[in-house]
Amino acid sequence: MTAAEMLDRLVGFPTVSRDSNLELIAFVEALLDKHDVPHWRVESDDGRKANLLARIGPDVAGGVVLSGHTDVVPVEGQPWSSDPFTLTDKGDGRLYGRGTCDMKGFIACALAELPRWVTLELETPIWLALSYDEEVGCIGAPRMIERLMAEHPRPAAVIVGEPTLMHPVVAHKGATNLRTTVTGRASHSSQVNQGVSAIHVAARLVTYIEEVMAELRAEGRVDEAFNVVHSSLHVGRIQGGTAINIMARECTFEWEIRHLPSDRFEDLTGRVDARAEALEAEMRRRAPEASIVTEPLNQTVPALADDNNAEVLALCQDLLGERPAGAVAYATEAGQFQRQGLPTVICGPGSIGQAHQPDEYIEHEQLEAGARFMAALGERLQRK
Repeated sequence: MTAAEMLDRLVGFPTVSRDSNLELIAFVEALLDKHDVPHWRVESDDGRKANLLARIGPDVAGGVVLSGHTDVVPVEGQPWSSDPFTLTDKGDGRLYGRGTCDMKGFIACALAELPRWVTLELETPIWLALSYDEEVGCIGAPRMIERLMAEHPRPAAVIVGEPTLMHPVVAHKGATNLRTTVTGRASHSSQVNQGVSAIHVAARLVTYIEEVMAELRAEGRVDEAFNVVHSSLHVGRIQGGTAINIMARECTFEWEIRHLPSDRFEDLTGRVDARAEALEAEMRRRAPEASIVTEPLNQTVPALADDNNAEVLALCQDLLGERPAGAVAYATEAGQFQRQGLPTVICGPGSIGQAHQPDEYIEHEQLEAGARFMAALGERLQRK
């Protein structure tokens, strides 16, 4: 089965993060069983989803983990010109379908090479590490990584196959989503001296969140490897109030921090928390019941730092040809692998510019480049 044929099968599983991925996992397990490849499920708490670990080659330390997430983002509200869960070739050099580049293309390249890998006498193993719920906060991978580290010989390197146009990426920002709820005191809008508007206070805090980025630049806390050179803070949703003539008792906004590897998430939230405490104290002078509460919506996805990666980076560059390493602003599971001490880079077929878009696609050329990379990896890990 070619990489394109394998991609056709994978795209046909509508593994949107809100839904189960078990049909896709069962399909991969059947393929692994056909080739006598040992594998292990690592399930979610409710059993509706699963990660999958598989080892091709000897049960020894070393080797390379090929990591990819099986979930995809929704398609509702997007103007697709073809069925998003049917791989479509329009004759323009592209293969269309949800997940083609993000990131079932990478997984397809690996699975298509599996029948050849098992015929090789590998000196160290090739691991497949397929995760769930990456798109909603990299939720599934940590327990899979924990299982890998606790029960199996330690791998030497990890390649996370997010779409990078087959260029190695050595750094990305961390990411955390938060929700802040401002509670004031309602009153008639003609009596502004009696109430405390949660909306007005929230607006002041939202404005400060944006100002933090200017502070970071002024302090020189930047990294020119990123196209957004500083840690970014962004408010994406806000909701509050009940009527135009009522001072709002409550206002809630949801926001995110994407921090540079050189910044600590706690330092950035500390700045916002300090401003929130000052605003809260001001509110309570008029309304003792007032409050500002911030809660995380997900565990912080750790940043990937350009560190301890010389060997895996050299491996990628040897297999691909000399290509400059880069950094990306989006977050991935790579930081979670690195946090466990595993040298990690990101490298996969397709462009992140197509991810999450209607008519998502991967170019034939990119899929073929990914397939060549997998073939070359097997050759490199053969016993000399």
